Parts: sequence; structure tokens; C-alpha cells
Amino acid sequence: MDAQPDRTDEAAFLAAYDPRAFPAIALTVDIVVLTLREGRLNVLLVERAAPPFRGCWALPGGFVKAGEEGLDEAAARELAEETGLSSGALRRVHLEQLGSYGAPERDPRMHVVSVAYLAFAPDLPDPRAGGDAARAVWTPVAGPHGGGTGDRDATGRELAFDHARILADALDRARAKLEYTPLATTFLAPEFTIPELRTVYEEIWGEKLHPGNFHRKVLSVPGFVESTGETAERGGSRGGPRARIYRAGDARLLHPALLRPDREEGVR
Repeated sequence: MDAQPDRTDEAAFLAAYDPRAFPAIALTVDIVVLTLREGRLNVLLVERAAPPFRGCWALPGGFVKAGEEGLDEAAARELAEETGLSSGALRRVHLEQLGSYGAPERDPRMHVVSVAYLAFAPDLPDPRAGGDAARAVWTPVAGPHGGGTGDRDATGRELAFDHARILADALDRARAKLEYTPLATTFLAPEFTIPELRTVYEEIWGEKLHPGNFHRKVLSVPGFVESTGETAERGGSRGGPRARIYRAGDARLLHPALLRPDREEGVR
């Protein structure tokens, strides 16, 4: 039988441990919140009311409350503060970690490491500024083949810190995840039509898709969507055939994947 480890030395070490002996590093969360508003992909931006970068636009976020909350809790709190969503509405939001950003020079105050999150949600309401933000606005996002360069990429606004890079990484993640996961459905109401689902793909990918081919591909993926048995006039012209209504299925991965048109050509 293995001997139990002696914790005496460890207890003494922890009792004498002084965290001030090491350089301080702060921890924040930043959130890329994406939603569709009137058919356009938008990202939530806030105008900073205090230095550093006062008057500049940034992603919503803030410092993690040390000793009080974990990363996911901090991201959910910041999301609620900046969007005004109720706790019930927050449960409809898909929130996932995007990546960590820790370059020593990314924040002029001190060494600040940020854990970025990506959030998808359908038709979020007008935001309200919280914390140290003067304003919070939904900002249209340019497609992958449009927009500016450098700090103005995607939104046309100059972003504080390294938030232009974080936003670019988030958009790359979103465009890729639509290929192999059913997350496009999180941009829609619980019940939707195939044309409405196609609009999500077209807006995020920045490309028009052939309606018939898209419809066929979606229905060929097991568990992607399931029919409600109902129909609606939306999605078709007046007097034309009524569109079938679907809801998200139970698939977690799409097989076969729905590849972007340019990637489809590369695998032929």
C-alpha cells in the first residue's frame, strides 16, 4: 500500500507564501457578442468612458473579481451588464471561450491577460452601457471579403487594446463553426424556415448560396433540423408555396459538413 504524502511542509509553505513576491498580472474577460439585426450580422461595441483609450470603441468586458468568480461567471456577468438581458434570456445565448491574449504591451496600465469569449444569440435587444462604458451600440460587421485593414478591420471603427485581433479571431471561429456544427440555429428563433437559416450562412460567410442546393444539403445532414409539421407564408412570395417550419435537431456536429463554397471547390 502506498504511503500517504506528508502535507506538513506544504502547509508551512502556504502559510509563509507571499504572492507580492511576484509581479502582479491582472485577469480580464472580453466578449465578442454576435447577433443578426434586420438580417445583418452585428457585433456589440462599447465606447470607453475612462482612460486608457477614453473615447475609443472596444469589446465589452472587464476585470474578473478575484476570489469571487470564475471565468465563465465573469463573462456571463459582463454580458448581462452590457446587453441588459435577463437571466432567463441569457440561457438562450451560446457562450464559449475563444482564446487567451496575454502580450505584455496589450494594456498600457500593467500586464493584463484577457480570456476572450464568443457569444451567439438571436435578435438581441438594444444594449445599455454598463461599468466604465459611455455608450454601447450594435455595429454591422463587414463580410470576410470587405471591410478595412489593421485596427479598422471588420467594423470600420478603431478598436482599443488588441480588440481588432480578438474580433477577427472570433469571426474566423464563427465562420468555421457554421461548417461543422449546428450553431447557425442559435441566431434564429426556436422555429424557423430553411430560407431564414440560409440567411444566417450568407450573412456570416459573406456569400450568396444557391437556395436549392442549400436546402438539399441541410436536409441531408442527420439531426441538423427537424420539421415541426407546420408551414408559414414567410420565406416564399405571396401566392407561392408555403415554407415548412423547422426547429434545431439533436446533432452536435454536422456530418457531412456544410463547407463554404470556396472550400467546397478545393475538395473536389
